[in-house]
Amino acid sequence: VPTDVINNKLDGLLVASPANPTGSMLNRDELEKLMEACKKKETAFISDEIYHGIEYETRAVSALEVSDDCFVINSFSKYFSMTGWRLGWIVVPNKHIRQFERLAQNMFICAPHISQIAALGALDSYHELNQNVETYKTNRAMLAEQLPKLGLANFAPPDGAFYFYVDVSEYTDNSVNFANDILDQVSVAVTPGIDFDPDRGLKTIRLSYACSTPDLKEGLRRLNNFMSKYRL
Repeated sequence: VPTDVINNKLDGLLVASPANPTGSMLNRDELEKLMEACKKKETAFISDEIYHGIEYETRAVSALEVSDDCFVINSFSKYFSMTGWRLGWIVVPNKHIRQFERLAQNMFICAPHISQIAALGALDSYHELNQNVETYKTNRAMLAEQLPKLGLANFAPPDGAFYFYVDVSEYTDNSVNFANDILDQVSVAVTPGIDFDPDRGLKTIRLSYACSTPDLKEGLRRLNNFMSKYRL
């Protein structure tokens, strides 16, 4: 929150909206207040917008709509479904361009040529990409309806991205073991929350719905089999 920026000496603030693992988003007013606080404290504002384009009831707001005095990170991995091609971009204030050019020259020179060609093709594929988002929307609604029936009702529906972050403290105090049990017993992979939150993550898991709807239905069927022992 803005007071955290004001009351602490930070070199930079990194914000992801939509966020992983929760799928939560900042609205424009919240974004403006954070960026104004960073400006007052001369704290660099870094906006991770890798999940932009995958949103539901509300459009994700880019930090660049508020101010040019920010760093914006994006990628072809999520909306463009090019995970593994290792291609992304960053928008930086003019005064920092040369520093980033030097970093690029010394770290990787340039992105792989084949990845750049593939990305150009992706830029002509918005119809297909938006169909993917429609699938995510269907899957999101299915999870929101079905998870409570499985006994996994403690979650906030995601605003964007393709994850549900679920509180499982009723069933375990070790989400790593819980995730391993699900994988071993019903062959469904979920992510233990400890990967995201060292304080509370042992009581949460993340479920991804970036898959086909039939695959999600099968995953829910198997997850229901696993959770049935807790409903005895």
